[in-house]
Amino acid sequence: MRRRELLQYLGASPVLALGGLAHASATRTLTAGSAALPVAGEAALPVWAYDAQLPGPVMRFKRGEWVDVDLHNRLPEATTVHWHGIRLPNAMDGVPHLTQPPVASGERFHYRFRLPDAGTYWYHPHLGTAEQLERGLAGALVVDDDSPPPVDDDLVWLLDDWRLDAQGRIAEDFYRFHDVAHAGRLGQRITVNGRVDTELPLRVGQRVRLRLINAANARIFALQPEAGVDAWLIGRDGMPTPAALVWDAPLLLGPGMRADVVIDARQAGRFAIQQLGGREAGALATVVVSGSGQAAARAAPEPSGFEPPPAPDLASAAVHTLRLGGGARSRDGWPEDSEADRQARQQRRQAGAKEADPAWTINGVAHTGDHHAHHAPAFGVTQGQSVRLIFENPTAWWHPLHLHGHHMRVLARNGTPLADATAWRDTVLLSPGDRVEVAFVADNPGRWLIHCHVLEHHAGGMGTTFEVAG
Repeated sequence: MRRRELLQYLGASPVLALGGLAHASATRTLTAGSAALPVAGEAALPVWAYDAQLPGPVMRFKRGEWVDVDLHNRLPEATTVHWHGIRLPNAMDGVPHLTQPPVASGERFHYRFRLPDAGTYWYHPHLGTAEQLERGLAGALVVDDDSPPPVDDDLVWLLDDWRLDAQGRIAEDFYRFHDVAHAGRLGQRITVNGRVDTELPLRVGQRVRLRLINAANARIFALQPEAGVDAWLIGRDGMPTPAALVWDAPLLLGPGMRADVVIDARQAGRFAIQQLGGREAGALATVVVSGSGQAAARAAPEPSGFEPPPAPDLASAAVHTLRLGGGARSRDGWPEDSEADRQARQQRRQAGAKEADPAWTINGVAHTGDHHAHHAPAFGVTQGQSVRLIFENPTAWWHPLHLHGHHMRVLARNGTPLADATAWRDTVLLSPGDRVEVAFVADNPGRWLIHCHVLEHHAGGMGTTFEVAG
């Protein structure tokens, strides 16, 4: 695929039987608690972590297996776990007050669901998310392909950034209004799996699969390998690409998004994977290839075969528009914030709630706070109905919009059809001024979130729900 086409490209119900697949899995405990760990170049950074690891443990399964996890909350506050990108039953989605009660400090909650799709997913809190994730609560969940492309190694890289104060601790200016109304919380230390100056050692002729997960609150990664290694994109948001795409242009990963790439080491040397743009531009990591000679070019990897979600019927689809509003540099679409609203919010904060001041809306409504069930759904459909969503972004900022419980096809951006509108996503990145059309089959009953995964934007109101009546 040509560079222009790559740049354009980058723009079955889970509760049913999965073709006879059935794999048992033992219950495991996942503990969320405080820890002091070597992170972001600091010898012992006070963090919140799963199982005292940062990132949290990589959970690895086969398609059709059951996730069977007993969450034990040892944090000083309530939490939940959201299994990002997985088409699972609504009660397991981890959204407080909407799909489950918050898990109070000292309490447990049992998550159990089946995995309908292979791919790269991740887990994180969905309560006080802008703070809890920033403090370190994130981990990868990998569902192995039925017939994966052969590689010498299969690695997870969880990408993040950290805002540290003058004492080298996590800056506790969560929900700062400047962050909420602008680009979100950006940190000055970029890490791969919690480490700075990451190196990937390979030998000439080796092939490796990297599963990239953007776990940052707000940073959009723009990644590109230096010449000297051959690289392909083979998957986005858990779903395989229709064909391997040569990775020779900036790969944009908004918060919450994932990409699977394959790298071939053809010659000895040091080759950076560059993070482009911004003050933190530079080498995200370095591929260090040892050995002698030069390996012959290998054929592009074959993306895995898979059972896709049900294809939407565009002719009969229900059409809904979600218009984003608010944010700095614009008063259009800003939420109304009366004195009574401010006083009520202050009372909730005094009672321990962590809540941002409203700065964003969807269709004129600010979805603030963690009591998601208090907000009326933006739309409702019956189970099995095809839905065509139009996202309009007249704001001055970028927004990765994440759809819970489903995958969607991205059909068009600003009136131009995508190079391949059969590809699937659970998160779509909108630049300022974008109008993006997506479609999916609402086959998963329940009330589901749609929200901006710049976590400060969601905290400031950029979210809504929709209801699928079973």
